[in-house]
Amino acid sequence: MLKVPIVKNHIFRIIQIFIILILLPGSGLAFQDESVRFTILHTNDEHSHLIPHPAIDDHPQLSNSAQGGYARLASAIKQIKREKEGIEEPVLVLSGGDILGGPAFGWLPLKDGVAAEMKLFQMIGYDAITIGNHEFDYGSYQYADYLRAAGYPDAHSRTVLLGANTKPPSDHPLAEMDIRSHFIKELPNGLKIGIFGLIGNDAINKTASSEPVEFDDPIESARIAVQELMDSGADIIIALTHSGVPEDRALASAVPEIDIIVGGHTHTSLFEPIKVGNTVIVQAGSYLSYLGVLELEWNREEGSLKVMNTESGRAFLKPLDSGVEPDEEVASEVLRYTSMLNEWVVDLSDGRITDIRQPIATSSFTISGGRVMSETPVGNYITDAMKWAAEKATGNRVDIAVQASGAIRAEIKPGVEEWSAGQISFYDLIMSTGLGSGEDGNPGYPLVSVYMTGADIRKSIEVSLLLSQLRDNAYFLQYSGLRAAYDPNRSILFTIPFIDKPIPTYRGVLTAELDVGSGVYRSIDNDSDELFHVVTDRYVAGFLPLVGEILPKLNIILRDQEGNPVDLDERVIHEGNNELKVWQAVLNYTLSHQVREADLPEIPLRYESTENRLRIVPTLPLWVWPVAIFSVIVAVIIFLFRR
Repeated sequence: MLKVPIVKNHIFRIIQIFIILILLPGSGLAFQDESVRFTILHTNDEHSHLIPHPAIDDHPQLSNSAQGGYARLASAIKQIKREKEGIEEPVLVLSGGDILGGPAFGWLPLKDGVAAEMKLFQMIGYDAITIGNHEFDYGSYQYADYLRAAGYPDAHSRTVLLGANTKPPSDHPLAEMDIRSHFIKELPNGLKIGIFGLIGNDAINKTASSEPVEFDDPIESARIAVQELMDSGADIIIALTHSGVPEDRALASAVPEIDIIVGGHTHTSLFEPIKVGNTVIVQAGSYLSYLGVLELEWNREEGSLKVMNTESGRAFLKPLDSGVEPDEEVASEVLRYTSMLNEWVVDLSDGRITDIRQPIATSSFTISGGRVMSETPVGNYITDAMKWAAEKATGNRVDIAVQASGAIRAEIKPGVEEWSAGQISFYDLIMSTGLGSGEDGNPGYPLVSVYMTGADIRKSIEVSLLLSQLRDNAYFLQYSGLRAAYDPNRSILFTIPFIDKPIPTYRGVLTAELDVGSGVYRSIDNDSDELFHVVTDRYVAGFLPLVGEILPKLNIILRDQEGNPVDLDERVIHEGNNELKVWQAVLNYTLSHQVREADLPEIPLRYESTENRLRIVPTLPLWVWPVAIFSVIVAVIIFLFRR
């Protein structure tokens, strides 16, 4: 009689355990909703913009037009996460790479191993970041030091660093950072998100100093990563890429199993996602002007993914403007890094600059850029500054200064607010030329002094035309001291079908002339062996001769004043014990202008527009002539045959 209640108790306990098991979220017995939702927050090409830009327009209390900044970013992410937590919707935070490089904050990795960007991303709560080309601006060894300062490899537990096709040698310090190919993030709703990272071909070609790190083919690396993620049970696959929209489209076509591509590299503000097959492609501009927001719903039964922003009314890009209240904790960290940078800038500028936000010049206009395969006002300004500064440093006349459009990172914009109208800050000026470093360990590409024959100068213009068409406008060269007329349509005769191989003509340049002063120019002939004193930066000087390895007719030799080939490292221009950087040349040139309003130098009006240094002159394409001659010959043969 005493055993009956015991049996009943056991049955009751078994029923309790069974109910608990089927209700456990991770249990195979759990009843799961047919559809589950989650949100992706994403940024890309942040480029060390810790503070809003233009910095001159930023104000801590007043509404303003400056955009971005890590404190606003953190606040926007927190606000959306709180909102989503209220409806139990998980949130992923991702970056498409190029978190480094550009403004003065990008210099901090060179000083005491400071990893401001990555530490702040961990603080804000990024789940994963992929590697971009500008992560290698200071070389692969410096990048390894940067990651070590950011806490890697242990920091993968907070923010996973992805690079499926980034392959450092096994004995390289970057290998110790354990860069991941892919990983699976299991969300609280049971959804398994597979994420892998890639750097694309165009970005690989633009890495300044990645040696000895190698990069595997992006498409093949993607196929391998996707298969491994599928084999591991991923429900949804996200490619976190630093490739650019054209390559992202190609990736979506080649690997249709990818559900979402969160991209970067081309600085494209996609206000609507691109759809290729079933793959959704997003990108959020650059410099933290926007936070990308992608709301999604996954249907378990159908295995389908649906974008929900249109239904919810949520914009795909949220502006990070002054309407976003800065996060106090992150703002405090940014202020700490700002103080650190200010101390260094005092030394780098010989005490002339004490605060990166300091106004240093005035202008009634923007020194603009952005024109494709063409002279730009900002290109003129920077090359004029290089020429001027090199003459002062060397004591010798400089005939020509050269700079690549891709090394000019921004227009030079004066402020537009009541408190900043017409003023240009140090921070905003240096945004245009802050890339790179030199052997002295200080930030910025150094100027180099070389000599080139007239024939090689004309070849440099041909290289500019050819590479800017075959790759992109980053390779187009800006000049000071030179005037040229060209027809870009003449630089390539035609492209061979099927193998997509262009045939160069070497005749895109119509005329080239040296500016000898006072509005007088003299011709530079195609076969001239006269030597001209040329100044450029160490990076551009390094890539100019490389084209000749592929196209011998465009072989360019950089020489000394006697005409002998040179070692570029021995041609770096110094001021005192330090290298003369491009950004220092631009700063010194700016400070040399006539002082007017507000006791600040004023940018001369000549830089409001272009000066016809580089003129496009349309001509008949070269292929027309052989076709015309052939047509005449055929016509004559037919005529004679009929006679």
